[in-house]
Amino acid sequence: MHIGMCPGPPVCTGVHTYLFVDGLDLISRSDSGGLGMDPAQFLRPGGPLYPTDAARSVCLTSQEQSDPGGSAGLRIRVRLRGETVVWSELMYPGLDHGVIEEVRFHLGQYLGEIERAYRLCAR
Repeated sequence: MHIGMCPGPPVCTGVHTYLFVDGLDLISRSDSGGLGMDPAQFLRPGGPLYPTDAARSVCLTSQEQSDPGGSAGLRIRVRLRGETVVWSELMYPGLDHGVIEEVRFHLGQYLGEIERAYRLCAR
Protein backbone atom coordinates (compact mmCIF):
# COMPACT_ATOMS: atom_id res chain seq x y z
CA MET A 1 0.00 0.00 0.00
CA HIS A 2 1.11 3.53 -0.75
CA ILE A 3 -0.76 6.66 0.26
CA GLY A 4 -0.47 9.86 -1.74
CA MET A 5 -2.14 13.24 -1.60
CA CYS A 6 -3.03 15.82 -4.21
CA PRO A 7 -1.36 19.16 -3.55
CA GLY A 8 -4.55 21.16 -2.99
CA PRO A 9 -4.86 24.78 -4.12
CA PRO A 10 -4.03 26.14 -6.65
CA VAL A 11 -3.90 22.79 -8.50
CA CYS A 12 -7.34 21.73 -7.23
CA THR A 13 -9.86 23.04 -4.73
CA GLY A 14 -9.09 20.60 -1.91
CA VAL A 15 -6.62 18.06 -0.61
CA HIS A 16 -7.51 14.40 -1.22
CA THR A 17 -6.08 11.03 -0.25
CA TYR A 18 -5.11 8.51 -2.92
CA LEU A 19 -4.75 4.86 -1.90
CA PHE A 20 -2.52 2.69 -4.07
CA VAL A 21 -2.58 -1.08 -3.66
CA ASP A 22 -0.03 -2.96 -5.78
CA GLY A 23 0.45 0.20 -7.82
CA LEU A 24 -3.26 0.65 -8.61
CA ASP A 25 -5.28 3.64 -7.40
CA LEU A 26 -8.06 1.90 -5.50
CA ILE A 27 -10.38 4.92 -5.41
CA SER A 28 -10.29 5.86 -9.09
CA ARG A 29 -10.55 2.21 -10.16
CA SER A 30 -13.52 1.59 -7.85
CA ASP A 31 -15.49 4.83 -7.90
CA SER A 32 -14.57 7.12 -10.75
CA GLY A 33 -16.77 9.95 -9.44
CA GLY A 34 -15.33 9.98 -5.91
CA LEU A 35 -12.45 11.85 -4.36
CA GLY A 36 -10.43 10.51 -1.45
CA MET A 37 -11.15 11.99 1.97
CA ASP A 38 -9.07 14.84 3.45
CA PRO A 39 -5.87 13.18 4.71
CA ALA A 40 -5.79 15.19 7.96
CA GLN A 41 -9.06 13.54 9.03
CA PHE A 42 -8.62 10.22 7.24
CA LEU A 43 -5.09 9.40 8.38
CA ARG A 44 -5.08 10.89 11.89
CA PRO A 45 -3.94 8.59 14.73
CA GLY A 46 -6.86 6.34 15.58
CA GLY A 47 -8.65 7.49 12.41
CA PRO A 48 -10.82 5.45 10.06
CA LEU A 49 -8.00 3.45 8.46
CA TYR A 50 -6.47 2.33 11.76
CA PRO A 51 -7.36 -1.35 12.15
CA THR A 52 -9.17 -2.87 15.12
CA ASP A 53 -10.11 -6.45 15.97
CA ALA A 54 -13.74 -5.61 15.26
CA ALA A 55 -14.40 -5.13 11.55
CA ARG A 56 -15.74 -1.71 10.63
CA SER A 57 -17.02 -0.06 7.51
CA VAL A 58 -14.93 2.88 6.28
CA CYS A 59 -15.97 5.40 3.65
CA LEU A 60 -12.98 6.16 1.40
CA THR A 61 -14.51 8.94 -0.65
CA SER A 62 -15.99 12.29 0.17
CA GLN A 63 -19.75 11.87 -0.09
CA GLU A 64 -20.41 15.36 -1.41
CA GLN A 65 -17.88 14.67 -4.20
CA SER A 66 -19.07 11.19 -5.10
CA ASP A 67 -21.39 10.16 -7.88
CA PRO A 68 -24.30 12.62 -8.10
CA GLY A 69 -26.59 9.66 -8.76
CA GLY A 70 -27.04 9.19 -5.02
CA SER A 71 -24.05 6.99 -4.20
CA ALA A 72 -23.05 7.06 -0.55
CA GLY A 73 -19.38 6.94 -1.49
CA LEU A 74 -16.91 4.09 -1.75
CA ARG A 75 -16.92 1.90 1.39
CA ILE A 76 -14.66 -0.95 2.49
CA ARG A 77 -14.42 -3.16 5.60
CA VAL A 78 -11.21 -2.84 7.64
CA ARG A 79 -10.23 -5.36 10.29
CA LEU A 80 -7.18 -6.71 12.09
CA ARG A 81 -6.43 -10.44 12.17
CA GLY A 82 -3.32 -11.03 14.22
CA GLU A 83 -0.52 -9.14 12.43
CA THR A 84 -2.53 -8.76 9.22
CA VAL A 85 -4.77 -5.86 8.20
CA VAL A 86 -7.58 -6.99 5.90
CA TRP A 87 -9.55 -4.73 3.57
CA SER A 88 -12.61 -6.49 2.20
CA GLU A 89 -15.78 -5.71 0.27
CA LEU A 90 -13.62 -4.29 -2.52
CA MET A 91 -14.69 -4.40 -6.15
CA TYR A 92 -12.08 -3.00 -8.50
CA PRO A 93 -10.28 -4.40 -11.54
CA GLY A 94 -6.75 -5.70 -11.01
CA LEU A 95 -3.90 -5.71 -13.50
CA ASP A 96 -5.23 -8.95 -15.00
CA HIS A 97 -8.71 -7.34 -15.24
CA GLY A 98 -10.03 -9.80 -12.64
CA VAL A 99 -12.00 -8.32 -9.74
CA ILE A 100 -10.10 -7.69 -6.51
CA GLU A 101 -12.38 -8.29 -3.53
CA GLU A 102 -9.90 -8.38 -0.64
CA VAL A 103 -6.35 -7.23 0.11
CA ARG A 104 -4.07 -7.94 3.08
CA PHE A 105 -1.22 -5.94 4.59
CA HIS A 106 1.41 -6.67 7.24
CA LEU A 107 0.45 -4.58 10.28
CA GLY A 108 3.86 -2.91 10.80
CA GLN A 109 4.22 -1.87 7.17
CA TYR A 110 0.59 -0.71 7.03
CA LEU A 111 0.83 1.49 10.13
CA GLY A 112 4.18 2.84 8.93
CA GLU A 113 2.64 3.99 5.63
CA ILE A 114 -0.35 5.64 7.35
CA GLU A 115 1.96 7.45 9.77
CA ARG A 116 4.32 8.54 6.94
CA ALA A 117 1.45 10.00 4.94
CA TYR A 118 -0.06 11.70 8.00
CA ARG A 119 3.26 13.40 8.79
CA LEU A 120 3.38 14.71 5.20
CA CYS A 121 -0.11 16.17 5.38
CA ALA A 122 0.58 17.73 8.81
CA ARG A 123 3.37 19.89 7.37
